[in-house]
Amino acid sequence: MRNLRLKRVYLPPDDGDGQRVLVDRLWPRGLLKRDARVDLWLKDVAPSPELRRWFGHDPEKWPEFRRRYFAELNARSGPVETLSRLAENADVTLLYAAHDEAHNNAVVLQDYLAGGGHGLS
Repeated sequence: MRNLRLKRVYLPPDDGDGQRVLVDRLWPRGLLKRDARVDLWLKDVAPSPELRRWFGHDPEKWPEFRRRYFAELNARSGPVETLSRLAENADVTLLYAAHDEAHNNAVVLQDYLAGGGHGLS
């Protein structure tokens, strides 16, 4: 796997981003598509609406959110494989809208792709 980074989608794009992949189910509020410079929007790799609402970005729910999101990712081979193949051949930046840089779905997804989920590496 090549370089896999995380970045808030609201931060300006830079040359080191490589392929910019939005991994949120909802388009970020107040951001025009032309300004985001998103190369791929993988809505189906994001947490389910039910899981996203349950978590509500509550750090106390983080361990359980992580466990449940891993289970969802295990059940969604298509979008996960798409992202994994992309990351094998190019630098990839996973874009997310959350304010909390430590407790969001992109953090879990990065770990999952690095082998913390079902062994992708």
